Amino acid sequence: MFKLKLHLLFVFLISSLLVLGSKACAQNKNKTQKEFLITNYGAKADGKTLNTIAIQKTIDAAFKNKGGIVVFPKGHFLSGSIQLKSNVSLHLEEDAVLLGSTNPVDYVKMEFPGRPDSPKKDDNSQMALIVAHKANNIKLYGKGKIDGQGLQLALNIDSLHHAGIAVDPNYTIKRNRPNETMRPKLFRFSQCDAVAVEGLQLTAASCWGLSFELCSNLSLDGLKVVNRSYWNNDGIDITDCKNVKITNCDLDTADDGICLKSYYPGYANDGIYIANCTIKSSASAIKFGTASYGGFKNVVIKDIQVFDTFRSAIAIESVDGAEIENIEVSNINAVNTGNAIFIRIGQRSGEKAGSIKNVSIKNIKVQVPFGRPDSNYDLRGPEVDFFHNPFPSSIVGIPGYKIENVSLEDITISYPGRASKGMAYIPISRLHQVPEKIQDYPEFSMFGELPAWAFYVRHANGISFKNVKVSLDDVDFRPAFVFDDVQNLNMKQIDLPEAKTEQVVLKNVAESKIDLKESNIKTIR
Repeated sequence: MFKLKLHLLFVFLISSLLVLGSKACAQNKNKTQKEFLITNYGAKADGKTLNTIAIQKTIDAAFKNKGGIVVFPKGHFLSGSIQLKSNVSLHLEEDAVLLGSTNPVDYVKMEFPGRPDSPKKDDNSQMALIVAHKANNIKLYGKGKIDGQGLQLALNIDSLHHAGIAVDPNYTIKRNRPNETMRPKLFRFSQCDAVAVEGLQLTAASCWGLSFELCSNLSLDGLKVVNRSYWNNDGIDITDCKNVKITNCDLDTADDGICLKSYYPGYANDGIYIANCTIKSSASAIKFGTASYGGFKNVVIKDIQVFDTFRSAIAIESVDGAEIENIEVSNINAVNTGNAIFIRIGQRSGEKAGSIKNVSIKNIKVQVPFGRPDSNYDLRGPEVDFFHNPFPSSIVGIPGYKIENVSLEDITISYPGRASKGMAYIPISRLHQVPEKIQDYPEFSMFGELPAWAFYVRHANGISFKNVKVSLDDVDFRPAFVFDDVQNLNMKQIDLPEAKTEQVVLKNVAESKIDLKESNIKTIR
């Protein structure tokens, strides 16, 4: 684990130097770059005139000038899809608002030639208000706002489907919504290098908020992201990117807050640094996956505040063959959050399963409530569709593919208790009945009723708990920890409720070192 920390520190320093270097170059260029005012090219600040052509003319003029700053002055500027180009910056002055059109025909489905093949490449929208493809040294910044007007746009797309004018062949009947491929994002950047987004207010996409794929040297800093108008409202999605820095961002999202995805086998998110962010979500705060075909490597996540979040504070998932390794998570404070930690290997695609190894989770404090923590969202994430006792954190591989080398240190998690034996379908005498769910969508509730209240660990090798405190607000008849098919288990300085015995259950556990009284350990043969 010491080597892991040194490696991650090295990756962070290199990533920071690359990103800061690209930002410094951009700032130096900005000092001498020519400004291009969009109103000089015909843009109207009335919030009604469609300015797509005028704004694009301004961007093209800056590009032909071999670089420049496209300036949005005070006012509301309505637009459809616009495309950024190399060496062009967008500066939104204070009280400047770029409004996304609510007419679906104003958005162009982009083609991204040169991308590697992906088994899931058509599963997310290729449309956006702002798009960029193979554009280098670009920046969006200022004190202004970009508003996608996503709810009205999505409802208009829905109406066109039902009118038979623009039929969505993959319309989601169960939830009465157009498929996400039909709904534009706020940003869609592909294969770009040296990208900076700073200081802006970004809100109300009809789908994902900020989407970056196969990009390098990306810096997102000081952003206020509110994306809760409709379904699939992720905040920031990073797909197979290198050298990424996300700092000082405030996210309020109806779907995952910050989501690392991997759509391309042979590619990976590599050198990712996420720090000093606040996240509120009707799904998970920070998530690896669900798309996980390539990999996630050398990721540092630290100093994160999470609140009123329905699913996991941190979810690390390899279900499509991805290799996940060298992950360091620290200093997470999550209040009113449905689940603390979820780590999962699955085999959704039916091919060879991936791997998860060398994960350090340190200095985490989570408060898990009894009820749903995201009730104030108008569009909430899908409800767990069965009655259940509170769910524990989970670290679960599958037979033949163990999660390896996970260290949990300085962890404090409070659970609500109030578990009922009437819902205890899997008592510890029948641990084999916990379903494997190898091909299922990964989620902390995926296994149904679980036999532990704090941690459930299965198919793992090299799991270490040190200075871990788990507490209950009310009684829970289940043991705190259940380990099933685990090798090299170490538990030291474990703080458990004093009134309970047999709080650690072991089944098929080899080479364990557990610093607890014998009365707190129960072995199942």
